[in-house]
Amino acid sequence: MDREFHEIYEKYSADLYAFILRMCRDEQLAKDVLQDTMLKAMTSAGSFRGGCSVRTWLCTIAKNLVCDHMKKAESRNSSLETVPEPAAQESIEARLADRDTAMHIHHLLHELDEPYREVFTLRVFAELSYSDIGAVFGKSGNWAGVTYYRAKQRLMELMKKEGLL
Repeated sequence: MDREFHEIYEKYSADLYAFILRMCRDEQLAKDVLQDTMLKAMTSAGSFRGGCSVRTWLCTIAKNLVCDHMKKAESRNSSLETVPEPAAQESIEARLADRDTAMHIHHLLHELDEPYREVFTLRVFAELSYSDIGAVFGKSGNWAGVTYYRAKQRLMELMKKEGLL
């Protein structure tokens, strides 16, 4: 089993690190979350049912760990920093490049109902194809595309409400 996880680490660690770094924008945190992700994957390997790719499974674990870290960091910081207002013509994906705005959008993501939040996260942060996302949910790629579009529309509404658009 150790050899099998070593192979999984070798195969996925670089992509997984890049994914985590895009989410948190902190190199040390990304390294820590990568290690925690691999540890959690190793200890919960029995729960992996094969309904999605190993990459998707690892990205989901990593995403949850980053979100947990953000929640803990937010609870330690009682005051939220002011979020700069970006230009209106930028896409949501472009705004995620700005760390402060990305943090605010992550908070807004928690206002989305499932499966919209998960589909949006898998598409934007894990950069999965619609067919891979559909496979995670046991649905079609078309379903994933429509769900992503609806999630993006709802997120844009929330951003307008918050004055980010």
